[in-house]
Amino acid sequence: MTPPTIGNTTAGRDLKRHFLLLGLLLVGGLVVLAMQLYRLQIIRGEEYSAKSVANFVKEVRLRADRGVIKDARGTILVDSRPSFDAFITPAFCTDCSTHVIPKLAELLGWDAETRQKVDDQVRSARRNAPFQPVPVRIDLARDELDRLNARRDILDGVEVVPVPHRNYRTETVLSHVLGYMNEITQDELDRLNADGAKYALGDYIGRRGLERYFESRLRGVDGVRKEVVNARGQTIEELNVKLGEHSVVPPQAGSNVVLSIDMRLQEEAERAFPGVAGAVVAIDVNTGYIRALVSRPGFDPNLLTGRVTPAQMSALTKDRLQPMINRVAAEHYSPGSTFKVVTALAAYKSGVFRPETTVNCPGGYKLGARTWRCHKDAGHGPVNGKQALQYSCDTWYYKVADTLGLDAIADMGKSLGLGSPTGIGVVAEVPGIMPSESYHDRLSPGGYTKGMALNSAIGQGDDNVTPLQLAMVYAALANGGTLHKPQLVQRIEDLDGRVMESYEPQVVRKVEMNPSHRKSIVDALVAVVNEPGGTAYRTRLKDIVVAGKTGTAQVASLGAVRLKTHQMEFFARDHAWFASFAPAENPEIAVVVLNEHGGHGGSDAAPTGMAVIQKYFDLKKQDASSPPQRSNQPYVLTLPPAPKLEDVMLTRGAPQAQTPNAAQH
Repeated sequence: MTPPTIGNTTAGRDLKRHFLLLGLLLVGGLVVLAMQLYRLQIIRGEEYSAKSVANFVKEVRLRADRGVIKDARGTILVDSRPSFDAFITPAFCTDCSTHVIPKLAELLGWDAETRQKVDDQVRSARRNAPFQPVPVRIDLARDELDRLNARRDILDGVEVVPVPHRNYRTETVLSHVLGYMNEITQDELDRLNADGAKYALGDYIGRRGLERYFESRLRGVDGVRKEVVNARGQTIEELNVKLGEHSVVPPQAGSNVVLSIDMRLQEEAERAFPGVAGAVVAIDVNTGYIRALVSRPGFDPNLLTGRVTPAQMSALTKDRLQPMINRVAAEHYSPGSTFKVVTALAAYKSGVFRPETTVNCPGGYKLGARTWRCHKDAGHGPVNGKQALQYSCDTWYYKVADTLGLDAIADMGKSLGLGSPTGIGVVAEVPGIMPSESYHDRLSPGGYTKGMALNSAIGQGDDNVTPLQLAMVYAALANGGTLHKPQLVQRIEDLDGRVMESYEPQVVRKVEMNPSHRKSIVDALVAVVNEPGGTAYRTRLKDIVVAGKTGTAQVASLGAVRLKTHQMEFFARDHAWFASFAPAENPEIAVVVLNEHGGHGGSDAAPTGMAVIQKYFDLKKQDASSPPQRSNQPYVLTLPPAPKLEDVMLTRGAPQAQTPNAAQH
C-alpha cells in the first residue's frame, strides 16, 4: 500500500499557507527595516551623525578677553585678572545629587541653602540643556582650587575652568563712572540671545557706567575648542589629535575704552576734597571733555562684580550716605549763590537792569508783609551788579526777581541746560528742576507767588541742579555762550591701540550772551576770588586769575540765631559750593565743587576748586616741557582713605527753629 503524500492532504495545504504567510511577514519586515535604514542613514544621516559626535566631542568655550578701560594718558584703570570657576556639566555628572554635589559642598564649605540651590540648578539644566556647563562656584580661592584638583577623580562632570574676572584698580575712585559687572539673568539671556548675542548661563554683564554703556564693545567674541571626552566628561588626549586643525576657533578680544579723564588730575581732586559726601567736576570749557570727576562716597566695584552676599548689599543700600548714587549727575541740589550768574544774565538781557544799576541793601528785601533776609544781616548798603556778585548780596537779586518775575530767570536757566539732562549718556542722570511760574501753578499749593521768584533768584526754592549741569553753565559762560555736551570717553581702540572710533566735541546750542554783559559778570567773578571782600579771596592763586563764585545752599531753614557748622547735626548742615573757570582772560577749564553738608562755599569748597585748577596748569606746564607718553601701565592706587561720616557727626548744639526766609552766599 502506497502512503499518502503531504501535499495532497488538508494538513499539507495548511502548512504551505503558514510558510507563505511567514515569508510575507519576513519580506515585509525586511522592507520596513530597509526603509528605516534609508531614513536614518541617508535622509537624516548628517543630523544623527552630529548628535553621535556630540556624545563624545565636547565644545569647550574659549572666553574672549574683555577690553580694558584707560585714562586719557593710557593708564589702565580696569582690566581682567586670572581666576578659576567651577562648573558641573549635567550630562557627565553621575550620581550628581547623591554623591557629587554633597562632596562639592564638603570641599567648598557650602551651607544647606547653597547646596540645595546648586542641586536645583543642575536638575533644571539636566532637563533643558544637559551639555551646558552650570557655574557652581565663581572665583575659587587658592585653597578651594587645590582641594578640587586633588579630588577630581571622584567628581564626575565637574571641571575647573580658567575664567578672567574684572579687576577695578581704582577701587572706590571713579566707581560711578566705571560701573561694575554681575551675573546675567535668565530674562536677559533669553532676550539678548534672541537678538543674536551669544551669552551663556553664568556669564557676567556690565551694570552701570562704562561697563554697561559699552558692553557690546568691551565684551569681545568667544571662541571654541573641540575635545574628545569619555562618558564622565574627561578628556581623551590621544583622540584629540584626530580632530585636526579646525578643532579651535580662537576668541576675539573686546575693544578698549579710553577716557577723557586724566588720573593725575583725578588724584588731586580726590586728595583736595575734604567732604565725606559730594562731588567735584573739572571740564574742558572748549570741548566738553571731563578731565576729573569725583562722586563721594563711592563703592568698590570689585565687591559687586561677583556674587555679592546679602549682608554686603544690605550694608550698601542702608548706608545713610547712599554710596551707590552718582552725585555728579544722578542727584540734584539747590545751587545757592552759584546760580546768581544765571539771574544776572537774565537781568541784563531784560534791559531793565544794567551792570551799573544800584540797589540799596539794608540787610534784606521787603515784599508784602515779609522781609527776605540777605546773608549779611547788617546789609551791604548801595551795591551795583558787579558788587552784588562780588559780595554775594542777595538783596540785589531779590529786586531783579520782584521786577522781572520768575519766567525771565527760568528762560535763561533753561537755555543754559538747567532742568534737562545734559546728554552725557555713559552715566544715569536726573534732569534737575528749573521752576517757572507755570511749574508752580501746577505743583505748588496756592500756585505761583512773587516770593517763589525771590527764592529762585538766589538759587533756593525749587531750583535744583546737578554738579554736572552747573559745570556746563560755567563752561558756557567761560567760552562765550557755547553749551557743549559733556563727554567722558575720547576714543575706542582695538587690542593693538589702533583708533576704531573717536568722539569729537559736540555743541548742544549757542546761548545768546551779550559780550559786554558777559564781561561784566566775568569781572565780578574775578573780583570774588581776587579782590579783598570777595567770598573766595582767601583761596586765590598766585599766578592764575580764577573767576569763581561761592555758594552756601541751605538745607534746614535758618533760625533766629545763626549756628556754626560744627554746632549742627550733619544732615542739617548747609551744602558748600564753588563754581569757577580759569584763566579768566582765556578760559580752559571749569571746576565745580559740591561739599554736601560741608558748611560754607568760601572755606569748605573753594580750596578744593583752587587746588584742582592749580594742578591742571602745573600738569600742562609739565607736559609741555616733557610730552607725556602713553603709559599703558596698570594704575596703582596711592590715595589716602576718604573721610568717614563718624568723623564729622559730633555736634555742639542743635538747629534752631525754622524760618521761611533765609538767604545764601
